[in-house]
Amino acid sequence: MNSPTTGGPDTRPSWYEIRVQGRLDPRWASWFDGMALIADNSDGTTLLRGPVVDQAALHGLLHRLRDVGLPLLSVVGVEPGRREDDRPAPRPRTSENQNPGD
Repeated sequence: MNSPTTGGPDTRPSWYEIRVQGRLDPRWASWFDGMALIADNSDGTTLLRGPVVDQAALHGLLHRLRDVGLPLLSVVGVEPGRREDDRPAPRPRTSENQNPGD
């Protein structure tokens, strides 16, 4: 059985991306603990992205979203500074990294 860990050597907040159906104006950011609110015009969703100190804070954010009435689409743990839908760009080929047979 897994037991929760607290106060271990790595106490940095975890980063999350939370996607909801509908639009949230950026002025709501303070109500969602300062998370970045990013509107996606292509599909009518809003992405909340930022650090969450612990599971209790994550549940609090989810409760606030419920209270606003926006349907929850996804909750994804991500690395700080990188969006989940970002893909690493391929390295350009140069004479230094080409294979001899190319």
